[in-house]
Amino acid sequence: MPKQSTDQLKTDRSSLVHRIRYALRNPSRIAPHVLRSARDLRLRLTHRDHVSYYRAVMASDAARDPRAAVGSRNEERWLALGEMQFDYLVEHGLKPGHRMLDIGCGNLRAGWRFIDHLDTGGYYGIDISPDILIAGKKVLAERGLQHKLPHLTLTQDLTFDFLPDDSFDVVHAHSVFSHSPVEVIDECLRHVGRVLAPGGFFDFTFDRTEGTEHHVLREDFYYRTETLVALAEKHGLRARFMEDWEERPHGQSKIRVTVPE
Repeated sequence: MPKQSTDQLKTDRSSLVHRIRYALRNPSRIAPHVLRSARDLRLRLTHRDHVSYYRAVMASDAARDPRAAVGSRNEERWLALGEMQFDYLVEHGLKPGHRMLDIGCGNLRAGWRFIDHLDTGGYYGIDISPDILIAGKKVLAERGLQHKLPHLTLTQDLTFDFLPDDSFDVVHAHSVFSHSPVEVIDECLRHVGRVLAPGGFFDFTFDRTEGTEHHVLREDFYYRTETLVALAEKHGLRARFMEDWEERPHGQSKIRVTVPE
């Protein structure tokens, strides 16, 4: 996926004008979008809080294809996106002796590489979707990584209340905040500093906009960088936009959060 242009960064994908123009340019996508909209409306009516709603979305997507459920249209793309995440973290400080918390670990698209890289027991993955965690366990077995004893845990929120203080050198959330309303992001940033070990860092990606913040079907959320930086600072954290991530072939942006000494 190429780097986004200035026009793309200012696009409000929720606006009626954008949707009409997109439909005219991509008529083959109209029917799938209508079906997705109908499904999401049904799920929103039966699952009022966002976590329950998005868990139902993941169950629906994973039933069709676990790889597509985490945003990979085929096996090749699934492997490439996982490798991209892994390479970046290794280049930016992830060491075998670190303990890592992977928020939204999914079906271990990148997770199996982290598990292989880290020392035994060094990986802790959490996700809100039992369906995608089951798919992740299958990937773990396919890769022959059972001996690395990773933790794969279902969670309902991002308070990390079941984890001890100062536990993780690296916390990672790829394509999590891009599907999260601001109150979920705020909850994560309010609590993540407690579980970060001294000198540790938290990397997360997000869908960036330089225009009006918006969402599409409450599945895809677009935020301004300064909004998320300010949210982190509100909770006593230091946030830095990772400009070199923008050179990678990925449509999302990345921020690194640390706890000031």
